[in-house]
Amino acid sequence: MQRIGIIMNGVTGRMGTNQHLIRSILAIREQGGVQLPDGTAVMPDPILVGRNPAKLEALAQAHGLERWTTDLDAALANPEDTVYFDAQTTNLRAGAVRKAIAAGKHVYCEKPVAHDFQTAFSLAKEADAAGIKHGVVQDKLWLPGLVKLRRLIESGFFGRILSVRIDFGYWVFEGDWQPAQRPSWNYRKEDGGGIIVDMFPHWHYVIENLFGEIKSVLCLGATHIPERVDEQGNRYKATADDAAYALFELEGGVVVQANSSWVTRVDRDDLVTFHVDGTEGSAVAGLRRCKAQHRTQTPRAVWNPDVDDDHDYRADWLPVPDNQTFDNAFKIQWELFLKHVVAGTPFPWDFFAGAKGVQLAELALQSWAERRWIDVPPVDRGA
Repeated sequence: MQRIGIIMNGVTGRMGTNQHLIRSILAIREQGGVQLPDGTAVMPDPILVGRNPAKLEALAQAHGLERWTTDLDAALANPEDTVYFDAQTTNLRAGAVRKAIAAGKHVYCEKPVAHDFQTAFSLAKEADAAGIKHGVVQDKLWLPGLVKLRRLIESGFFGRILSVRIDFGYWVFEGDWQPAQRPSWNYRKEDGGGIIVDMFPHWHYVIENLFGEIKSVLCLGATHIPERVDEQGNRYKATADDAAYALFELEGGVVVQANSSWVTRVDRDDLVTFHVDGTEGSAVAGLRRCKAQHRTQTPRAVWNPDVDDDHDYRADWLPVPDNQTFDNAFKIQWELFLKHVVAGTPFPWDFFAGAKGVQLAELALQSWAERRWIDVPPVDRGA
């Protein structure tokens, strides 16, 4: 059994604790490590890093871990720990990642890699020049709903894909009469907040991995709720966008609509849905489920506003079966990255892929500011 030491920075936050530590690294340890192509296994050995010693100690003790520290520099100086992971807030990430690159660590981090494209691209270039392995979390690609959707795409089910409609979001309480479900910094632009910066890197990798390269973007953002209440009960001005309404034009002509909102009340099957229409069939995928309708099963829809239509259109859709066991999406990508580091297996979701997601968010913000379509230039790895 080969050991691999992982410096995990920012794991006291919700995502860092639940998805990355508990459901990924600890789950990998419980299953006996990651199996490599040669039949051997690699076992992750994490050291928890953060700014709050009480939280770190409590988290480590709760999960039987002995290693934790508030000294990032000391952790990076340990040659026995060869991988650095970052799940800090976005405005803290670039500086820590740059330190890890300089220390010669392989780096895996949450998205976005940085708050702006130039920094994200620079980090990708620095990582390549240092000869380290690097990757960015793009977890939604392994969600069961999108795995099933990819299965339909690869089978040719849709024929020629015409359009995609992404509908994401829910109502985040303002914090006065009920506590908000998201941290207050999400709504302050100066702290790295905003739904465009948060969600458009997700839409980028989903769209480009499933449907094609993004050619141009048109986006309108909004700050619908101008004032919120923070975790201490203090009112503050919301300076970041809490909703975004976008169109993406893809190479080949596919049109993608994406509504992203923290101020919408849910009336759909899931937290996010991807509705795909093609000449031969359509499908709607959520986080775990996917349903489809072939052209031969499409009802004739004729609307008469003067007569009630009692046809159950949702009953005409058929569920796409699981046909496999689905593991946690974050854990799957962690396993792929660790195999990449130890065995050199392919891992295309690197810092350059992450930088493209940041680029899309930045261009969407530009589109909003200038009220026009913006072309998305290619990211040249050799530039």
